[in-house]
Amino acid sequence: MSAKTFIDTNVLIYAHDKDAGAKHQIANTVLRDLWSERTGLLSVQVLQEFYVNVTRKISAPLSKDLARLVVSSYAIWCTETTPAEIASAFRIEDESRIGFWDALIVSSASKNGATRILSEDLNAGQRIAGIVIENPFVGIR
Repeated sequence: MSAKTFIDTNVLIYAHDKDAGAKHQIANTVLRDLWSERTGLLSVQVLQEFYVNVTRKISAPLSKDLARLVVSSYAIWCTETTPAEIASAFRIEDESRIGFWDALIVSSASKNGATRILSEDLNAGQRIAGIVIENPFVGIR
């Protein structure tokens, strides 16, 4: 079985933001590869953040119907967040000195066996709770 990869919200947003230039292309390639390999993971938190951002905050917002279709499509990758993940996130927040929402991402990824998290927001190369953080957009502005 292939290693699992947890996708942070920004990767999903860029994949659906046609004005994101090179980041749009990279995000699409990453998601397409993970889809074909069946190794992608994300959380309800990621889907919620995606929906709000792509319907309100990008330069060419998606319609609610289209954004909801994307959320529905990626629900297959979704992990459940339980009180145990929240408690784990508290520990990760304190130990790694990252924000709670990022710690919850790490906690969800860890619970579901991810070996890496693709994120623009966390520090690339850092290892948190045994998971490697990678930024697929390094060098892109």
